[in-house]
Amino acid sequence: MSGGSVAVEVEALRRLDLDGLRAAWRGRWGAPPKLRSAALLRLMIAWRLQAEAEGGLDRETRRRLAASGPVRAEGLELGCGAVLRRAWKGETVEVVVEAGGFRWRGDLYPSLSAAATAIAGARWNGPRFFGLRKGAKIGGRAA
Repeated sequence: MSGGSVAVEVEALRRLDLDGLRAAWRGRWGAPPKLRSAALLRLMIAWRLQAEAEGGLDRETRRRLAASGPVRAEGLELGCGAVLRRAWKGETVEVVVEAGGFRWRGDLYPSLSAAATAIAGARWNGPRFFGLRKGAKIGGRAA
């Protein structure tokens, strides 16, 4: 991907699979992010191409983002010591909220999703896994 208008470059991204997108990123910016979603990587590349051409975020937006502080893992607002429970494959799973993340079976995970993925053995959205999201289904019923 080189030369031409941004619109043409962004349109060309539609034809690339995940490996092609990673190669495009690598050729332009170095090591690609460790994503497994072609759709997300495609959006990231498109944003970077447009930001390079148009200048990216304006000063005020960058200031507001910086003032908002670091991103905190969803679920930490429950407070240290909160225990999240869920029945999973015949056993009750408990995760404890700590200042640095979420503890399950002695291991500390940086996000609730990382803990849920470790528990399930497959990728899960942590808040959804533990029924913290509206419409999440736990045990066949809506939370």
